[in-house]
Amino acid sequence: MRIIIDADACPKGVKKSCEELAIKYDYELILVIDCAHELSGRFTVIQVPRGADSVDFKIVAICKKGDIVITQDYGLASIIMPKVEAIINPSGFLYNKFNIDTLLFQRHNNAKNRQNGKRTKGPKKREPADDLKFKELLEKTILNLNNSI
Repeated sequence: MRIIIDADACPKGVKKSCEELAIKYDYELILVIDCAHELSGRFTVIQVPRGADSVDFKIVAICKKGDIVITQDYGLASIIMPKVEAIINPSGFLYNKFNIDTLLFQRHNNAKNRQNGKRTKGPKKREPADDLKFKELLEKTILNLNNSI
């Protein structure tokens, strides 16, 4: 079993939680980043060339059944949903067939509004409680997957 992180813009607390839980439950941890970033730790780092969506393309290519993917990219989540066991947003929610269309629609509307000169709200400031919420969801997901095997 593996945890794969879309690591370019992933918060440090999320990476730390993933590393701790990967060690605890003996999961392989893979961080995919572009060559503008440097990471080190007890995990595998896959560096890809800089470019629009190059990290996403690599994740699509390497993910498989049984994997848990961590990403805040709704488009990537929608593409890999049929391929993987679970996809978790760093904000602490699971992507699923019931919420992905709404998330993609909201993303589209926000992009349209920005193109028309309207300001849209960015994400709220990350709090320590957000990291805890994420870690609890990841651990619950791991336990559910381990129990279903």
